[in-house]
Amino acid sequence: MIDPLSDAKVIDSWQRNAAPWSTAIREQQIESRRLVTDRAVLETAMALNPRSAIDLGCGEGWLSRALASRGVDIIGVDVVPALVETARTESGGVGDYRVASYEEIARGVLDARADVVVANFSLIGKDAVDALVGYVPSLLASGGHFIVQSLHPVSARGDFPYEDGWRPGSWSGFSDAFTDPAPWYFRTLESWVALLIDSGLRLRMLREPVHPVTGAPASLILVADVA
Repeated sequence: MIDPLSDAKVIDSWQRNAAPWSTAIREQQIESRRLVTDRAVLETAMALNPRSAIDLGCGEGWLSRALASRGVDIIGVDVVPALVETARTESGGVGDYRVASYEEIARGVLDARADVVVANFSLIGKDAVDALVGYVPSLLASGGHFIVQSLHPVSARGDFPYEDGWRPGSWSGFSDAFTDPAPWYFRTLESWVALLIDSGLRLRMLREPVHPVTGAPASLILVADVA
């Protein structure tokens, strides 16, 4: 029995929802991504003029493809084989897509470095994420940057206290094709920054893209380099 609030459950849920997720991204069903966050993370990455990038938790590969179309050599990595296969198929042979868990990456299985390492709404869990971020300096080329885009802690905390902890998942606003939502580990802004520092990184930029309709922060973007 998988703990319903655990890293293992996150993976289990995404294994089950790979197909509807790929459809949702392809059809631009997620308003915040369509209006704000996709553009925000892509602009943040390209402003650093990268020649190479590693897309951690690449999913079906939209960001990897967007970077590759701008001349960036890309490695996309995800733990869900079905998502990686979709990314490969949609890439038209451009880019290197691999299946690996965050724990495996933290143990050195990726054996690659890049100018930009990006995690776009893909740092969902707890221990696996802590281990992965701790290894990020080993994935960065000299002068490289780590980009994280995540739910904004203020907008995403809901009715829960503003403190770190596991939260139940929800597919509210998504199609009926989604089932068994993944839990996620809530981190305060202070905790996000502390995770970077504890991993040997230093915060260089913080962005809060705003939703044009609600006026609320649509996401949090952190840019860090090696301390």
